[in-house]
Amino acid sequence: MNSFVEQLVNDNGPAASDRGCEGAGQASGLHFELAAGGNPGAFAQHFIDVKSERDSLIKVAHGTTTLAFKFKEGVMVATDSRATMGNVISSQSVKKVIEINPYLLGTMAGGAADCSFWERVLGMECRLYELRNKKRISVAAASKLLCNLVYRYKGMGLSMGTMVAGWDEKGPGLYYVDNDGERLCNELFAVGSGSTFAYGVLDSHYRFDMGVEEARDLARRAIYHATHRDAFSGGVVRMYWVNENGWVAYPLEDVGQLYYQYHPEIQLTNAVETPLNANA
Repeated sequence: MNSFVEQLVNDNGPAASDRGCEGAGQASGLHFELAAGGNPGAFAQHFIDVKSERDSLIKVAHGTTTLAFKFKEGVMVATDSRATMGNVISSQSVKKVIEINPYLLGTMAGGAADCSFWERVLGMECRLYELRNKKRISVAAASKLLCNLVYRYKGMGLSMGTMVAGWDEKGPGLYYVDNDGERLCNELFAVGSGSTFAYGVLDSHYRFDMGVEEARDLARRAIYHATHRDAFSGGVVRMYWVNENGWVAYPLEDVGQLYYQYHPEIQLTNAVETPLNANA
């Protein structure tokens, strides 16, 4: 990490611009020391499996549920807190939201080390942008910085599915960035092994004109249902509301207690009383 700090401090290149590609990310001369070998990229592609699609010497174990969505009063961000190593629960208290600055948040999904390291590098880059330009970096430029930082290691075994959420001069912003350097902008994202369950709740109830408490309840409900159905998600619900005055962190809520609040609402079909109609 010290070598990265030295690179950032000694960098005299152009600052990242809000336009994205031209300035953001290309300013830094950051480089990561790769393992000795003729072709580190080919080695990583052959021996490291990030997506669990094949048997490999090194399999990256991951599982989580993170989500964020924009609404009329800002951005709501919510995550679970379980960390897993394959089929083993290693922790129930992981903080999967990284506070980049008072107006910018990043989420972690995938490899915890990769997400934590690169989003902290992003935090240093954002601070340097503020010092050089005397203003906060935009959400778009911050997400482009992260995108360009990880793109140069595409195919080398990184495991990241992050969201960058914040508030800038244009209002609320939300971007998705992954380990392949893909960068998407949208109103709503859910990332991780439990994201399909979270999307089911979000797609059913999401509206842009929600109030803060309604948005908070939707985020809480989506994380709960994901943790209930996904074995790799659990622990507590951690929520943040990003608004024009910065982000606000809410108290943690145990998903075990939320079971008694939300589970009675689920209507299960009794297969004995209502058998399937083969002719339907």
